Amino acid sequence: MALRNHTTITEFFLTGLSTDPHIEALLFALFLVIYLLTMMGNLMMLLVIRADSHLHTPMYFFLSNLSFLDICFSSVTVPKLLEDLLSEKKTISVEGCMAQVFFVFITAGTEAFLLSMMAYDRYAAICHPLLYGQVMSNQLCVRLVLTSWGLASLNSVVIVLLAINLDFCEAQTIHHYICELPSLFPLSCSDTSININILICSIFLHGFGTFLPIFISYAHIISTVLSISSTTGRNKAFSTCSSHLIAVILFFGSGLVRYLMPTSGSSLDLLASLQYSVVTPMLNPLIYSLKNKDVKAALKRMLEKY
Repeated sequence: MALRNHTTITEFFLTGLSTDPHIEALLFALFLVIYLLTMMGNLMMLLVIRADSHLHTPMYFFLSNLSFLDICFSSVTVPKLLEDLLSEKKTISVEGCMAQVFFVFITAGTEAFLLSMMAYDRYAAICHPLLYGQVMSNQLCVRLVLTSWGLASLNSVVIVLLAINLDFCEAQTIHHYICELPSLFPLSCSDTSININILICSIFLHGFGTFLPIFISYAHIISTVLSISSTTGRNKAFSTCSSHLIAVILFFGSGLVRYLMPTSGSSLDLLASLQYSVVTPMLNPLIYSLKNKDVKAALKRMLEKY
């Protein structure tokens, strides 16, 4: 191997979620159902938004990109998890591990940016409805999505460089079900203090840099909504934001817990990772379809057509 840190090992062992074959069989069935629901739900959202002209608005443009991201995000982690649940020997090559670290960060990072931009879209729609069409132009929406991918890609390259520069010696067991950078640090026989500090700075900049616009947007939204005299108007305004708020809480809550808390290989680490990388991609289409009248109406029109 050409890379300095890969000269002594070629693969890692994953502890997975359980060592009991019976529990693994049950978990395999559970996560297979979750993965299929994730694929079907997000593909349905993409199809409905694409097919119905009533949903060709900035809000649903961002939502369709979120559905595409959730498909990618889930596919980075769940297929490998399903494979390992059926295998006695749970291994991943060093190259595969680095690739998984990269794609976890690029999909999660893009989703964080996208959720931030969706908050700004709601701010523009509720606080400046007369200027909404001008503010959220098609060109701006496309540029915002491309910027999300670009910034997340840049951050992912930095993260992978941190992993590549680690020296791995004899310790090869990752106490997790996927390759995540916090789980790789304990395996390194070199000094990881600088790497950990850079990771924390990256997570703070990325996490709070995307969460801050969400907070500011909703502060303005709440102020505007509370000034509406009509109860019906207030309820309608809040209902347009509730789905997005739930998605933000689920994603940011579990993601920040996983990457800002010290890695211990505990159940909390596993649950946080499962929440943001497996469960949230499945829940997002349910949240946005069950709580959104426009999506339900579009789905009904599409079903009646066929």
